[in-house]
Amino acid sequence: MKIRIHFPSQTLQLLDESGTVLQSYLVSTGAQGLGEESGSFCTPRGRHVIRAKIGAGQPVDSVFVRRRPTGEIYTPALGAAHPKRDWILTRIMWLSGLESGYNRGGSCDTMRRYIYIHGTPDEVEMGKPGSHGCIRMRNAELLELFGRVDTGTQVEIVA
Repeated sequence: MKIRIHFPSQTLQLLDESGTVLQSYLVSTGAQGLGEESGSFCTPRGRHVIRAKIGAGQPVDSVFVRRRPTGEIYTPALGAAHPKRDWILTRIMWLSGLESGYNRGGSCDTMRRYIYIHGTPDEVEMGKPGSHGCIRMRNAELLELFGRVDTGTQVEIVA
């Protein structure tokens, strides 16, 4: 399995080893566009790998902070109480760059930037950039993808 995230169409495609598209999902990438530098709030381009899968067994809408479940379950009321928060919900797939000097190492390191594929509240619009650099997905679709891929799965983010 491989994952391709296409920035212009805001889609994530799950591909088999021959490149056949098995599933396609609308996503939301960085509101600041594409870029690799730490602090840019951009989504990093290039070849990556899923370094870690976090949250297996947690309920849908579980809230994560620093990759740890807080024990909270997201509700619209919780969202209204914290309107500027970029919610990380349900599951996390933590990405690590594979291209030294581009998305790995130094000030452009995807893993040290804490770039994830993660769940988001249902009311967040998909199909347009809006995150702080991560790749947001609908929770039900994220659960499906999480169950189909393993750590080490290649992820390519393309312009």
